[in-house]
Amino acid sequence: MPREQVLAAAMAAIAEHGLARLTMAGLGRQVGMSGGHLLYYFGSKDRLLLETLRWSEEQLGERRRQALARTGLSARERLAAYAELYLPEGPGDPRWTLWIEVWGRSSAGREVREGQVAIEEPWHRDLARLLAEGAAAGEFAPGDQEAAAVRIRALLDGFSTPIAIGLPGVRRAESLAHVSAALDALLGIGR
Repeated sequence: MPREQVLAAAMAAIAEHGLARLTMAGLGRQVGMSGGHLLYYFGSKDRLLLETLRWSEEQLGERRRQALARTGLSARERLAAYAELYLPEGPGDPRWTLWIEVWGRSSAGREVREGQVAIEEPWHRDLARLLAEGAAAGEFAPGDQEAAAVRIRALLDGFSTPIAIGLPGVRRAESLAHVSAALDALLGIGR
């Protein structure tokens, strides 16, 4: 079975039941492999989680790179596209379920923590580059773009988590509007 099919099945199973309830034997049955075969390829559920998240983020990363490379858009418009891709689609978003699982496990082990950092790095790098472009073009206030990228990603994570876990009254559209206002304030837009 192709690796992508295993990862897609793992993503769906983790999103539906969480990592704690996922068994390699159960996933193996879904994809027509033995649990032992999956363990041979992935080594552990943590490794399967990281590989599934990496696979998911590679797909989304391609969409992010395309959005950020669009010509004819201002840096602020491309930043809005970045935020739209970053926030979950809604409660139970499979990609965000993977992130929440990784965050919950990263304090317990170096491998997960290092994997998390490596998977997050392209998001940070692309954002810092976009902020530098916007500052150079005079769209954003000058300043430490690395620090601004850290603040913006924390802001996006803060708005994303309640959406992903389905907190009552939290909606994606309103969260995007709050993010937009906060970005304008952080980046000195409209002053």
